[in-house]
Amino acid sequence: MQVQLIRKRYNLIVRLKGELDHHTANLFRRPVEKELKKDIIQNLILNLESLTFMDSSGLGVILGRYKQIKERGGKVVICGLDKHNQKILQLGGLLKIIPVCSDEDEALAKLK
Repeated sequence: MQVQLIRKRYNLIVRLKGELDHHTANLFRRPVEKELKKDIIQNLILNLESLTFMDSSGLGVILGRYKQIKERGGKVVICGLDKHNQKILQLGGLLKIIPVCSDEDEALAKLK
């Protein structure tokens, strides 16, 4: 899995490419937590456009970052969601707490 981090003011955009599962969850968690420790980031945008697979470990690592962001009064938004990953997130209950946008621009606008 590839993880790309982009900071835009107080927002961290995380672009995931490949599979988010128990083998790769730390590849997502570690760099995101490193950025969050800097206390600059308030909001998190997860771009899942190039994510080809996600399992319950992926749900767990996303939920963990959601809790971290909520504790600091920020918001999490997901964009680029395909039908398979949408179903996984829906079954895991994350779509009840995390809004979904079509792309990064819409997500950034939602956070203003």
